Amino acid sequence: MTHDHDLELRPTPAQTEAALNPPPGRNGGDLVVETLAGLGATTVFGLPGQHALGMFDALRRSDLRYVGLRVENNAGFAADAYGRVTGEAAPLLLSTGPGALTSLAALQEAAAASAPVLAISSQIPTPGLGGGRHGYLHELPDQAASFRGVVKSVHTVRTQSQIPSAIAAAWKSALTAPHGPVWVEIPQDVLLARTPLPVVTAVDATPEELPPRPELTAVAAHLLSRAARPVIIAGGGVVRADASRKLRQLAEKLQAPVVTTFGGKGAFPWEHPLSLQSWLEDRHTTDFLEDADVVLVVGSGLGELSSNYHTFRPRGRVIQIEADLGKLESNQPALGIHADARLGLQALLETVEARKDATAPDRVRELLSKVRERIDAQELTLEQDLLASVRRALPADSPSFWDMTILAYWAWSAFDAKGPNHMHSAQGAGGLGYGFPAALGASVADPTRPVLAVSGDGGALYSIAELATARQYDLNVTWLIVDDGGYGILREYMTDTFGQATATELSRPDYVALAESFGVPGTRTTPETLEQDLAKALTSPGPSVLVLPALLRMFAPTHLA
Repeated sequence: MTHDHDLELRPTPAQTEAALNPPPGRNGGDLVVETLAGLGATTVFGLPGQHALGMFDALRRSDLRYVGLRVENNAGFAADAYGRVTGEAAPLLLSTGPGALTSLAALQEAAAASAPVLAISSQIPTPGLGGGRHGYLHELPDQAASFRGVVKSVHTVRTQSQIPSAIAAAWKSALTAPHGPVWVEIPQDVLLARTPLPVVTAVDATPEELPPRPELTAVAAHLLSRAARPVIIAGGGVVRADASRKLRQLAEKLQAPVVTTFGGKGAFPWEHPLSLQSWLEDRHTTDFLEDADVVLVVGSGLGELSSNYHTFRPRGRVIQIEADLGKLESNQPALGIHADARLGLQALLETVEARKDATAPDRVRELLSKVRERIDAQELTLEQDLLASVRRALPADSPSFWDMTILAYWAWSAFDAKGPNHMHSAQGAGGLGYGFPAALGASVADPTRPVLAVSGDGGALYSIAELATARQYDLNVTWLIVDDGGYGILREYMTDTFGQATATELSRPDYVALAESFGVPGTRTTPETLEQDLAKALTSPGPSVLVLPALLRMFAPTHLA
């Protein structure tokens, strides 16, 4: 008896002929790029290295677009942004040892932000695997061990026949909720050896779905339908799951105010009558959330930044929908629902009863008024004016990427992202140097929109080499560097804590002249001319740099009291 699926597994005569007579001159690296193409990849990021040359040689025989950066960590940030913008797994090709290890900070950020990055590294030759010390260049006793605590999954290849399956398994892992970075490593000799294997054509790596358990969503729907003061905390998981529309529908059905975490910026309309915006580092907001009798947390682990530095103590019932099992109830006891945010919200939409609450918009307006009064009392008009200038100059549909700098900390709370997946920062892992290389990756993903990167002068020095990348590929990225002569936020922290700052002051270059030395237009701007200069740069094709000398301050924290 013949079944339909048996017929599907039978190769056609043309497939049989191609398999029996593969094109000559292929090596293990060709199996890598063929598998990536078969999975749907169109672009790869990375840096070549001695052990990885088999992969890079194979690129010239493929249709994959290669975007090479100058530092592996920056290549990782670019791949991270590409994954966030497209929702696809972004391939990152690296070499062994130092090259691989230099990507670790970027992979940690991708893990914290659930960005799908498929890192493929070379390894020392096969005889060196297993911890034997042969003295190979770049040798580590166990390279994979350095990545197991950072990425979602690790896949070590030992033969050419394992390459397609290992990469497909990693791809599936990267795109199964929660998204995240994965690691594949392939020995140098396996990549370089001629391969008798046929061209890789059929690759299936469909991500697994993560639906909620219906008995749990039934309880959650019951609690929400009967709540007197429900509230929703929307995290980055809502953005990654492309669930913003479902979030809005549920909030309106329940008449529940919504606050977004810094990773969830744009998940809910900023000016919506139910929008608490994203003032999470504010005691008034914390009080509002604590007063709710039911708190629905979607796509957030309620970590340090999302809980006002763990001062949030909910008095009501907490429901948490979270795809990362490790984050489920890790900070607050809750009705924990292990599910993808989109599927979890859909289940609630189908089961909750509509509520009427005419007081909800009034309570939202009252809360935002209290927040504004607190900020206005601190005489921080420069910072607010700069953020407003950036918002007016930046097109509503353009993405922005923010480094760890004071203006970015303001943006976490006060910047209207104008939509989901439009504002990104390194607040997941908190490392410096994210903004500019990430913006380059986003521009590669969508060259039709200008992209903004924002850095301080300290973070900018991590990424200067990528001005060459921006120019080489003519990417439409405008880089705003706020120059205060040091690590501004650390200067402020140390002065507040110890009375004076140590190790925070920096000698820095003339950033305008430096940008121009790379062939990138540079402009020195002022707070008064920032909006005009930024708008002009964003509408000019190709890369550009704006330097803003300014000493900024943070608004007073509320968690220390």
